[in-house]
Amino acid sequence: MAKSKFTKETYLKWYEEMLLMRKFEERAGQLYGMQKIKGFCHLYIGQEAIVAGAMSVLQPDDNMITAYRDHAHALGKGTSARAVMAELYGKATGCSKGKGGSMHLFDAENRFFGGHGIVGGQIPLGAGIAFAEKYLGTKNVTLCYMGDGAVRQGAFHEALNMAMTWTLPVVFIIENNHYAMGTSVKRTSNVVALYKLGLSYDIPSEPVDGMSVEAVHDAMEKAVSHCREGKGPYLLEMNTYRYKGHSMSDPAKYRTKEEVEGYKAKDPVEVVKATILEKKFATEAEIEKIQQKVKDIVEDSVDFAEKSPYPDPSELYTDVYVQKDYPYIMD
Repeated sequence: MAKSKFTKETYLKWYEEMLLMRKFEERAGQLYGMQKIKGFCHLYIGQEAIVAGAMSVLQPDDNMITAYRDHAHALGKGTSARAVMAELYGKATGCSKGKGGSMHLFDAENRFFGGHGIVGGQIPLGAGIAFAEKYLGTKNVTLCYMGDGAVRQGAFHEALNMAMTWTLPVVFIIENNHYAMGTSVKRTSNVVALYKLGLSYDIPSEPVDGMSVEAVHDAMEKAVSHCREGKGPYLLEMNTYRYKGHSMSDPAKYRTKEEVEGYKAKDPVEVVKATILEKKFATEAEIEKIQQKVKDIVEDSVDFAEKSPYPDPSELYTDVYVQKDYPYIMD
């Protein structure tokens, strides 16, 4: 058996992180069906390796921003399951005080800057955060996630152009799950290898197997190092797949069962579990302990959300303008 370049601790951490994302999303889907969670709800099931692989590279002060399929990103960046679930419930104890809901998670303490409902709207914001880091003279890197549909927005191209012109420390990450809502990538442009869009701005760009946490880690390590060394932006196209519909209201009838099952054979959570067992990094009993731990965290988050209060009506008038006590707010 070939020796792994990744340690036992790394694999066990990946498994626990991805399993938490998976079980949290599955529970969120159930609660949405019970009308405990309202509004829009976009699940990340199937794409967990993209966040887990990045988190084993990032440093705590690095930034992350993404679109509206954001529960797993917040969990990966360090937001508690309690704070995320409470936000889905619209409770005052949520990470956005119950005012943002599923699509607008926010956690400045953990440097997670959303959660954005406008398609592609977070891309220039991600470049802006990276600009602030460069302006302040830090070594912090910003990860800016987006879906494959967002790359057809003009803001994507404008942000890439400015990021390269100003050599900003930002990694643009396209989570290509092959469908923008129900529209396949092939129906939106003749450029279906999305990483090539970055090449037109001379940004180092490459495709990555987003179903492999190892491949994600390796690509992220290369991209983050490039940015941290002051060499400018990087673009990664993570080829992945969502097992559920675009949102909870999407029956996903535009896909064949064969297509879905083909991707489930590469389920990143199950693949990592199999690797752990094959390499004897853990026994079945130890795996079961991790599974129980994750189940307890998820159920605790539901209990917390259920018991938490809704925001007071006076909260309508708070957080409208930002206070000048954050390092990015200049005099």
